[in-house]
Amino acid sequence: MNKQFSNLAVDAPRSNFLESVDRYFTHALTFLNLPDGLAERITACNSTYTVRFGVRLRGRMYSFVGWRSVHSEHREPVKGGIRFSPDADAEEVEALAALMTLKCSLTDLPFGGSKGALKINPSDWTQPELERITRRFTQELAKRGLIGPGVNVPAPDMGTGEREMAWMMDEFRRANPADAIHSRACVTGKPLSKGGIAGRTEATGRGVQYAIHSYLQDPRTPGVRGRRDLGAMDVVVQGFGNVGYHAAKFLSEEDGAKIVVVAERDGYVTNPDGLPVEALKQHQLATGSILGFEHATSFEGDMRGIERPCDILIPAAMENAIHEGNAERIEAGLVVEAANGPLSFEADQMLARRGIVVLPDLYVNAGGVVVSYFEWVRNLTHIPFGLMERRRRERRNHTIADALEQMTGKPFPEDMREGFLEGGREIDLVRSGLEDVMRSTWARIGDLLEARPELKDYRTAAYVASISEIAAAYEAIGI
Repeated sequence: MNKQFSNLAVDAPRSNFLESVDRYFTHALTFLNLPDGLAERITACNSTYTVRFGVRLRGRMYSFVGWRSVHSEHREPVKGGIRFSPDADAEEVEALAALMTLKCSLTDLPFGGSKGALKINPSDWTQPELERITRRFTQELAKRGLIGPGVNVPAPDMGTGEREMAWMMDEFRRANPADAIHSRACVTGKPLSKGGIAGRTEATGRGVQYAIHSYLQDPRTPGVRGRRDLGAMDVVVQGFGNVGYHAAKFLSEEDGAKIVVVAERDGYVTNPDGLPVEALKQHQLATGSILGFEHATSFEGDMRGIERPCDILIPAAMENAIHEGNAERIEAGLVVEAANGPLSFEADQMLARRGIVVLPDLYVNAGGVVVSYFEWVRNLTHIPFGLMERRRRERRNHTIADALEQMTGKPFPEDMREGFLEGGREIDLVRSGLEDVMRSTWARIGDLLEARPELKDYRTAAYVASISEIAAAYEAIGI
């Protein structure tokens, strides 16, 4: 579950988030020739609903406020996470919904964009209290048609996880008994026992890894200061919640990269020889902080961890973490936006002038919604991935192995046998599907930038590709 609150955008004006997204839109639109009025239709958020409700807790009535924003319904259902945060507001939700529209379009998923938030600090409430609050919030969403398998499909975000999605699904089923057969598809990111899918928790972090792979393996890119070997690179990760943790874990354990800095809301830890990511996570879970980790030097209250020299910087915390106040001090060769909107528009321009490459959020962190799509399909079909073909693949692979042994007169290598002969677990199929989407999406961005060098950077190319698809969808239905 993603329970970490990593509001590391120190001195960054939060209200600039929606403005930055609007400016990215406006910049990309200068490279498109759309019919009159269509650009405004695509850019504008369709609707934002504010819900206010009360829950009787601790002998009194407490009032809560939440939002669900629908940015675009050019494809339905709409899709997007729900965050629980004391800093949430309507503008933040609208900006996040816009990014979801772009993200789904870029990765060719059959969703429009949506987002939601409840203004609450989960740590202020016990688990039974939080469950009652979540269920009441779900009731308010259901009354307005803002949750449902074919209408609006929430997912986890900051401050929420499998547990909250299970509560929401159960409450939706109670309110819609006639739709019980498909009710599991009303949310994604659920526990496996409630219809979830293997690999969903790690999906966004895994997608970050695949995005970096795609970039480094593309000969058209400049690499990271001319280098392409992840095993020889130092990485700084900002935010050690679900996304930052999994990205750091996969990059270090599978690719050999050194995670030299991990930054959080209360400071950062560093080890020039590389941090043991799993041990650091266990320390955080045990103590509530990354500080004081025995295998690192801690800098309490210091927000300058992201300014440490590195090859790759992965901001995986809150929006506007890199802004005009600190962009000139960033010393990375490549910035990989694992969070939503971690660079303000001004900061993005400043990094570009300094030759620092940025991989944009609507591509990098798309792994979560991609695997959510897999889960949604699984819930609607009621068939686990691989069920219909796993044993056939196993028999085929056994036949191939036996033929190779007969042809060579040598036994099949033991270190390869298990992985080759296995028919494929669901998580293997999910990872394979996610990697394919991330690679094909990168090819789409790279091809467009190669064909239109005037776009200059990967973010603009991603925006132009996404907006072009949305425009085509609107024109196809006569809007």
